[in-house]
Amino acid sequence: MRTAAIYARYSSDLQRSESIDAQVRACKYYANRFDLNVVRVFSDAAKSGRSTAGRDQFSAMMEAALSGCFEVVLVHKLSRFSRSGTDTLNNKALLEQAGVELISVTERLDNTPEGKLMLYVITGMNEFYSANLAAETMKGLRENAYHGKHTGGLPPLGYDVDPVTKRLVVNEEEARAVQTIFAMYLAGHGYGDITRVLNANGWRTKRGALFGRNSIHDILINEKYTGVLTYSFLYFLRTVR
Repeated sequence: MRTAAIYARYSSDLQRSESIDAQVRACKYYANRFDLNVVRVFSDAAKSGRSTAGRDQFSAMMEAALSGCFEVVLVHKLSRFSRSGTDTLNNKALLEQAGVELISVTERLDNTPEGKLMLYVITGMNEFYSANLAAETMKGLRENAYHGKHTGGLPPLGYDVDPVTKRLVVNEEEARAVQTIFAMYLAGHGYGDITRVLNANGWRTKRGALFGRNSIHDILINEKYTGVLTYSFLYFLRTVR
């Protein structure tokens, strides 16, 4: 009976942690059916498939495989292994050189001419999906920016994001801190004086931290406080109303 490891992954787009359980369950079913002894399970949660870089469990799986810890790597689909065609083919080649077989339990990837053709078709489709999804996501973000909507991340101090319109709305308490920053700076006060006044009055940054020189500088140079919204500058320069 050959030894096997399972690799599972879900990304942060439209997937949940339960996806890992479903992938592992399918791989274990395959292993039982084909007399494989599963000795390790590796899983990366909320990790993109566009690259294998930054996936700790993937790196650990590859290291263990190349060290001879098991003979087979099971994945639910090749896209769980990687959506990058280059990464998929290169890492599959490394596994093969170490005598480790990569098996997708839902796709035919055997060592026949047809199986090799299917491998290239699947890796090409996976990479296309990833690139197309990135392009569509960026298009949506640009469209949101064009209409003056918040495009993600923390809003600037003094603003919140309206949950319905997705536009920035004034946070009155935080706005007092911002007004103090600009008023003191225009009056000739340095960053040190400004931070001491803000912290002494109990104001905090958007992340709840004490103010420092960098946080003051970032506020003073943020164009949103002039009524201008910029996003992907080559595409727009919009005035916030």
